[in-house]
Amino acid sequence: MENAVTFAPFGFSKRLKSMIRVDLRRTFKSRVFYILLASALVIPILMTVMMSMMDGSVSVNPQTGVETIMQGPENAWQNIGTLPGEALGGDEVFMMCNINMVFMGVAVFVCLFISDDFRSGYAKNLFTVRAKKGDYVISKTLVGFLCGALMLVLYLFGALLGGAIAGLSFDLHGLGAGNIVMCMLAKIFLMPVFVSIFTLISVAAKQKAWLSICGSLGGGMLLFMTVSMITPLSSTVMNVGLCLAGGVLFAVGLGAISKTVLQKTSLV
Repeated sequence: MENAVTFAPFGFSKRLKSMIRVDLRRTFKSRVFYILLASALVIPILMTVMMSMMDGSVSVNPQTGVETIMQGPENAWQNIGTLPGEALGGDEVFMMCNINMVFMGVAVFVCLFISDDFRSGYAKNLFTVRAKKGDYVISKTLVGFLCGALMLVLYLFGALLGGAIAGLSFDLHGLGAGNIVMCMLAKIFLMPVFVSIFTLISVAAKQKAWLSICGSLGGGMLLFMTVSMITPLSSTVMNVGLCLAGGVLFAVGLGAISKTVLQKTSLV
């Protein structure tokens, strides 16, 4: 009697692990990934040093003759947020161009990563062979979250290094190291909210990278102004909990919508 050949079922956990391994391998071989990480580290250094060098410089409007005195940063933490009881030096720049820019930078990675799948035909072949639409969305969300978390940490290091080079103060104005940790954790846990939005727009745009990037930046801007309020430097466990809950809810809700979009639309 011949021995019957049996195959172990390729269940959800095995499919997801396989999908994540493939995406992580592709991520760590992606030049865009390393360019974004390098940018997250270098940008706060350059911005802090340049703003410090311009501190006190005077510009004159040739039409009105009005003089404007440039204000540079006074504290290294201004690249992360506003300290209690402190006016933000150079606020026109640092209120918008701070660590929260990372949330929009992740859009570039997610959009290019997903659009490349559809442009190369990888996604169509993937779904034909073994992967499910839900596995694909989960994997892309997790990889985007990883990229965003690493960018946030590198931006923090860059901001502190830039502050040290520029000779800025590191006074926390009554806050403790715990508040800084909570602030960073809150920002990291808030990242899935934005990644889920970018993933949804990217799977809808498919191979059209320009459309997904424009749509993602536009969609992200709707929530961008709330990031500083939800994740201030004075963050506590409550801020972390709210961001974690919001991140999970958005990831699940928008992830389900992204899955439906993939199921209802053509893959080419």
